[in-house]
Amino acid sequence: MTPDLRAFAARFMGQAISVFARFVTAPRAIWKGIEPVPRQRVYFANHTSNGDFVLIWTALPAPLRRQTRPVAALDYWLKSPLRAFIGREVFNAVLIDRRPDARTEDPVTQMVAALDQDASLIIFPEGQRNSSDTPLLPFKSGLYHLAKTRPAVDLVPVWIANLNRVMPKGEVIPVPLICTLTFGAPLHLSEGESKDAFLARATEALLACKPKAEGLE
Repeated sequence: MTPDLRAFAARFMGQAISVFARFVTAPRAIWKGIEPVPRQRVYFANHTSNGDFVLIWTALPAPLRRQTRPVAALDYWLKSPLRAFIGREVFNAVLIDRRPDARTEDPVTQMVAALDQDASLIIFPEGQRNSSDTPLLPFKSGLYHLAKTRPAVDLVPVWIANLNRVMPKGEVIPVPLICTLTFGAPLHLSEGESKDAFLARATEALLACKPKAEGLE
């Protein structure tokens, strides 16, 4: 396949995925603490489904979508040629090796390199899908290191509601259901703020975006 044909196929598939996601979930973006303006950001969200980053990516206006790269698991997206094409060509994902003993690149270095190329990022600081009864798992340290390394970049909390019901773990066929994405006010690392204090503040900021209405939880 020629480079031009691959680029066309990637654009077509990206549009198809976006249309499908909108059809199944009718995502409603609530810009609670920030406006959808062209500014470099790290969107950090709760993680309950493999479709999480797709929904955030779909909910962004097209100009923001084009500059936003999800951070995703290398082992998942390189399992097959089709997944590899979608991960690399369609979403331009920053692919992270989740095996500390086998990885050849530091995940934070990979994310910082993407930021230095003027990309925005979508990350899930819990580090894995949350199948527990608690709203959030403890955050990994990557968000703190990004905040420390690139302090001018907005860190935007995004709460995804209902997607775990659309695509329950182990299911192949999604269940149509309205989803909401609540975008909160941006965070930045405060001078002298410790890692634990920052991660606790980021956790609270994300929980503050969680809809209180019973039907949206």
